[in-house]
Amino acid sequence: MHSNKIEFIVQSFPALLKTANENSKPLWGKMNLQQMVEHVTEFFTISTNPLQQNIITPVDLLPKYKAFILSDKEFKENTQAPVELIPVEPKPLINASIEIAINLLTQEITKFVQYFHLHKNAQTIHPVFGSLNFDEWVLLHYKHVLHHCKQFGLV
Repeated sequence: MHSNKIEFIVQSFPALLKTANENSKPLWGKMNLQQMVEHVTEFFTISTNPLQQNIITPVDLLPKYKAFILSDKEFKENTQAPVELIPVEPKPLINASIEIAINLLTQEITKFVQYFHLHKNAQTIHPVFGSLNFDEWVLLHYKHVLHHCKQFGLV
């Protein structure tokens, strides 16, 4: 089990976001802090969605992508997700404030942990990485939130 990674996702990441200056400029990328929070929230929503997502990665590349999740490698600066998932330009803000965005993110993180607690053998689909179980999602979420923490100088 990856308890230190879960703890970072559930406790440290939201706490770091609450201490961040909402006007902080990213060290790379185009999203502002609130856009990043809303982006990460969508990512958590996907992880608890039992509805079938379309996998856009060619089947023969999925083992390589899964190996990345299981490795100690981090996302590189300016990693661009496929444009089918995330447009090149940041999406408009969804929430009225960064505080609301962080609260909704925290709710989605809690929902993620609860979903897999109730559905121990569940696997849900990530459009790029394919079918993932709880441990794989934890590793992917950890890499993702750590990447964005570094993007805004939070760690």
